[in-house]
Amino acid sequence: MTGKENQYINEAFETNWVAPVGPNVDAFEEEFAKAVGVKAAVAVSSGTAAIHLALSLLDISKGDKVFCSTLTFVASANPVLYQGAEPVFIDSEPDSWNMSPAALKRAMQEAAIKEKLPKAVIVVNLYGQSSKMDEILKICDLYGVPIIEDAAESLGTTYKGKASGTLGRFGIYSFNGNKIITTSGGGMLVSDDVEAINQARFLASQARDPSPHYQHSVTGYNYRLSNLLAGVGRTQLQVLDDRVRTKRRLFDLYTHALSDIPGVNFMPELKDTRSNRWLTTLTVDETKTGVSVKQLLEAFQKENIEARHVWKPLHMQPLFRGASYYPHRENEHVAKQLFAEGICLPSGSGLTGEEQLRVIKCLRDALNRTISNRSYLILGKQEV
Repeated sequence: MTGKENQYINEAFETNWVAPVGPNVDAFEEEFAKAVGVKAAVAVSSGTAAIHLALSLLDISKGDKVFCSTLTFVASANPVLYQGAEPVFIDSEPDSWNMSPAALKRAMQEAAIKEKLPKAVIVVNLYGQSSKMDEILKICDLYGVPIIEDAAESLGTTYKGKASGTLGRFGIYSFNGNKIITTSGGGMLVSDDVEAINQARFLASQARDPSPHYQHSVTGYNYRLSNLLAGVGRTQLQVLDDRVRTKRRLFDLYTHALSDIPGVNFMPELKDTRSNRWLTTLTVDETKTGVSVKQLLEAFQKENIEARHVWKPLHMQPLFRGASYYPHRENEHVAKQLFAEGICLPSGSGLTGEEQLRVIKCLRDALNRTISNRSYLILGKQEV
């Protein structure tokens, strides 16, 4: 928290606007739309709700297919199941760890031959890194398939000067407690299609018809963000740039201190993009380090340091057993390899220099190395 959230929260209490409607909700939507550069936004209860609304707006239903990134959290694909549709998973590629344009192209070509194109493509910008949106947009535009850009983890990231989440038909964001800014729980759906966002707002409010009594003609959802939490979001949005700088500084310290280790490689950053570096993630090649990811995670656990695997690909999850999946290339499964070799390091905005140094020391010790004088010097200089 920034320490200034109480201003808007107290105003909500004083004016008795505590329901999922009110001045903070309206202002948060307007301020957020302006911050990312879109025409309209609707504040909702979660990023998952935002995806669900986007699928509803695209009239996706039973029997339809939706192409999805496989290397992501399950929330990116669960709403496809809500609609009774079928997810088809697309592998990652090495340059961004995100959706492979090569795999997407093959999937589209096969779907076109079968005359069963997907109704949408959900592209996830993993760990704050943008996907190769130019290539993906070109493929989807060729077949007339709309894109839902899942920017739950990439608020503050830019792709060729444009905000992540604003390049597809719809963009979604998450304000969960672990995101770069938070409302405790919440999300946002954005688009330049103002009419569609107005319809999303209607659906998110139980789809109540304009009538003097309660009348409903279509299925609606209880997805609106509360006025209290929207007040938190307004304050958090004001420090977004500071949060991005903090996250990038954490990433820089990790790379300075650890990039000399053979077999350790950090998540890359695409040319002409600026990642928010929401999480610092790296891969560890056991053939070069002699240490497995499992051993490293155990070493962190012994030191009471929380580190994690990268996301387990969705096509490997029991929930989606039997779902179609397209690898990056024949016999090259990038997401599976990233899951086997990837680790997420502690990356909270409040992480201190001392805590980060402890993480670095633990990792180097686990690899039977000591922190070099060079690393200490760099850390000290950056901390000053």
